[in-house]
Amino acid sequence: MRCPNCGERDTRVVDSRDLDDAAIRRRRECATCTSRFTTYERIESARLTVVKRSGTREDFDRAKVAAGIQKALTRRPVPAGAADEAADAIEAHLRSLGANEVSSTTVGELSMERLRALDQIAYIRFASVYQSFDDLEQLKREVDTLFAERSPEVPGQVSLELVAPAPKRIALTGPGGSPTRRPTRRR
Repeated sequence: MRCPNCGERDTRVVDSRDLDDAAIRRRRECATCTSRFTTYERIESARLTVVKRSGTREDFDRAKVAAGIQKALTRRPVPAGAADEAADAIEAHLRSLGANEVSSTTVGELSMERLRALDQIAYIRFASVYQSFDDLEQLKREVDTLFAERSPEVPGQVSLELVAPAPKRIALTGPGGSPTRRPTRRR
């Protein structure tokens, strides 16, 4: 491993920790300039190829999946690493299928399943782009389906109401039920 400071190849591992089942964090020190830096190692599995709708093929990119999910989760009340965890789970599922090639439709559907479980608003955001809704009727049907299936265990989801209910007004009454006037302040 080259030192990012001086470019020397002679570095030693100072500390090594497992982050999860698929990654290792290593602290390294350069023998020449004594600067320290961190590297992350991932186990490289067999290549997984995604076949797109157009028929073109490209390598599966976990970071691309995580970025798409993160974009849908922007400003939503979910944990910080939710997109990365979802991308890891999607990759693990795809690899468990045992095939070297998967369709982009499969990747998109798995992403929508994860988002549906994480946050329903993020799911609608992702689905509106992924499924290319042509009109508001398609979007409304999808929201109605979610509303019918709404479950209380989804964190941060109180309701799917598109318009908040109007606040209740409280009438101020005095003795005998007559309206009271607020006293005005004099300066």
